[in-house]
Amino acid sequence: MSKQCPRCNSHDVSLLTKSPVGDVWEVYICGTCTLSWRSTEGENITNPDKYDARFKLDPAHFDELAQIPPIPPLKG
Repeated sequence: MSKQCPRCNSHDVSLLTKSPVGDVWEVYICGTCTLSWRSTEGENITNPDKYDARFKLDPAHFDELAQIPPIPPLKG
């Protein structure tokens, strides 16, 4: 089954890690927008069709997004 990122709809999703005991959960990460989520979260997080539209991202607009400013050096 192919995974799809709930935030940007990318199929560039990979398994990041699995539960150490019992195969209870997995964590996935999107290679496009870097969202990560657990398989045990509700459909409002895991299902792209039910993910809150206010938080959706369109990879076509990534170049237009504001950049996080660098942290200045510590004062001595």
